[in-house]
Amino acid sequence: MIKIKNISKSFSQKKEILKDISLNINKGDIVAIIGQSGVGKSVLLKHINGLLIPDKGSVYIDDFCINTLTFSELQKIRKKISMVFQFGALFDSMNIYDNIKIALDNATQLSSKDKVKVIKESLSAVGLPDIELMYPSDISGGMKKRVGIARAISISPQYILYDEPTTGLDPINTDKMISLMKKIQEREKSTSVIVTHEMRIINELATKIIMLKEGKIIFDGTPNELNSSSDKYIKYFISGQNR
Repeated sequence: MIKIKNISKSFSQKKEILKDISLNINKGDIVAIIGQSGVGKSVLLKHINGLLIPDKGSVYIDDFCINTLTFSELQKIRKKISMVFQFGALFDSMNIYDNIKIALDNATQLSSKDKVKVIKESLSAVGLPDIELMYPSDISGGMKKRVGIARAISISPQYILYDEPTTGLDPINTDKMISLMKKIQEREKSTSVIVTHEMRIINELATKIIMLKEGKIIFDGTPNELNSSSDKYIKYFISGQNR
């Protein structure tokens, strides 16, 4: 379970990005974090795995307050968490095999033989078999995102964090990405947190929606509740019609 209690974050004295944010994410939830650009969605996501530390408040993963842990203690918690970055975040100097292996090296005690097996299985799961020896420069942007997901699931995480997984994809590849995320959710039975602007993720995949505005949560509920909201700002956001 993830618990975020009254966190605030600023990057300068004049710019407070998150303002007293609190929320709970239960086991098995698929949470979409939505809102306009610049409201702090990715900043909030990065607090969940300790990439950012709040100025105030606390972040709990399975009852551990991660912003008070030592680095070695935090690393143990991070072994439960995978993050899929917006543009894949692959190492250009490494082939696909080594890009996935680095996650296994950091988070598991698998033998070399078992790592080979897991890497092949993870790539097959995202529809990219037999590309282990290729490099990021050899594959498309959509494929890089799928390799990022393969790397994420290779460690069998309890939590998967996605930062804008469909950004830059055309409609066909967006559809493939959403189908893949559904398949991964069914396979891993993990808890997922997704920063997104994609309404299809909100309506077809998410079980819970968190909406941010000006650094605060203005909605916390189900997709049905979001779509039936009478709030003018929410209606404008989801329909694009300012009425």
